[in-house]
Amino acid sequence: MKKHKSSESLRKINNKFEELFRLYLELEKTPRRYGTDETLTSKEIHLIEVIGDNDETLSVTDLARYSNVTKGAISQSLKKLEKKGLTTKEEDPQNSSRSIVMLSSNGKAAYFSHKHWHETMDGGYLSYLTGLEDEKIEFLMEFMSRVEAFLKSVIDSDR
Repeated sequence: MKKHKSSESLRKINNKFEELFRLYLELEKTPRRYGTDETLTSKEIHLIEVIGDNDETLSVTDLARYSNVTKGAISQSLKKLEKKGLTTKEEDPQNSSRSIVMLSSNGKAAYFSHKHWHETMDGGYLSYLTGLEDEKIEFLMEFMSRVEAFLKSVIDSDR
């Protein structure tokens, strides 16, 4: 296979990649309603997603471990979601010293609306990827893995 190293082409790829990052960050910081009267941040809807995906069996400690954040951060997020009427806590029937986080009916509406949003938003490029040859998929995976490793190394070097 011919290698393409034109500096103009590489500059265009870099610019496109930066634009994708910019758009992703903009998308992540745009609050949405997800079928409720409450606006939800990306962080909030993804916490709702974790709760719903785990059949509402997780405690605050479980959510913190699963989300790779502190229990305090989860507790603060849950307080906001409780104020919005999207989550509740109930005593674990098998362990009375532990509370399980549940979705309210509005929380379930947000959960399913978010799932639907992903299905409609992801559908275009997922169907495109489904039609790609294995070699192209392997190339994309290698490229994304290298970008991921690069970003992690930059983050680690800044710590």
